[in-house]
Amino acid sequence: MSTHDYPVYLFLITGMILSIISHKLTVTAAVTGAVVGFLVYKGGGYTGLTMLVLFFILGSGATNWQLNKKQQSGIAEKNRGQRTTGQVLANGGAAAILGAIAWYIPEKASMLQLMIAGSLAAATADTLSSELGSLYGRRFYDVITFKKIEPGPDGVVSLEGTLIGIAGAALIALTYMFGFSFSSWGWIIVIAGAIGNLFDSILGATLERRQLIGNNMVNFLNTCMGAAICLLLQLFVN
Repeated sequence: MSTHDYPVYLFLITGMILSIISHKLTVTAAVTGAVVGFLVYKGGGYTGLTMLVLFFILGSGATNWQLNKKQQSGIAEKNRGQRTTGQVLANGGAAAILGAIAWYIPEKASMLQLMIAGSLAAATADTLSSELGSLYGRRFYDVITFKKIEPGPDGVVSLEGTLIGIAGAALIALTYMFGFSFSSWGWIIVIAGAIGNLFDSILGATLERRQLIGNNMVNFLNTCMGAAICLLLQLFVN
């Protein structure tokens, strides 16, 4: 264990404690989040950890934005948006797994770090489009039938929410580009976030509505899709 890692461990422990005190995460979710952060850091370095923290800040902020209005409309998350262990793994589990692989196989780290960015871009796009699209969207559509529908049910999208989600993915991409010497892969990350978000909506409108899978599984598959798109596009370009 290198001494230059100590500030990161202190940061993760502090973040874990603050997230419990502020009721952003349950106790077990906070511990899980610290483990996720550790693995993302070991595989993705400071840039990987920064992308993860950015997702958490943006996601928490979007969840709590105009919370009273969401509660009145019946679209707010339960427990005032306090995240559970399942939700932490659903959004950060793929990034943690990729980070662990990059740590174990450092010669593949560059590719895996791009995939980490794709998974977090998809998670960010989904969270922002869901939480803010329900507030700022003007017209809502079923992602499968494109029929107009009221906000709330799984698989409902809006133009405003989709654009907000793409903006969130772009922030993750900019963080990746800045951290890795302004890498040219930023556009891939944005595409991965957008496709992952769309995939999430399709799963929500089909499998989740039929209660074949839960929301946590939908979100996990969303992040896996984001990572997979980054891998495929990188291989295609190369």
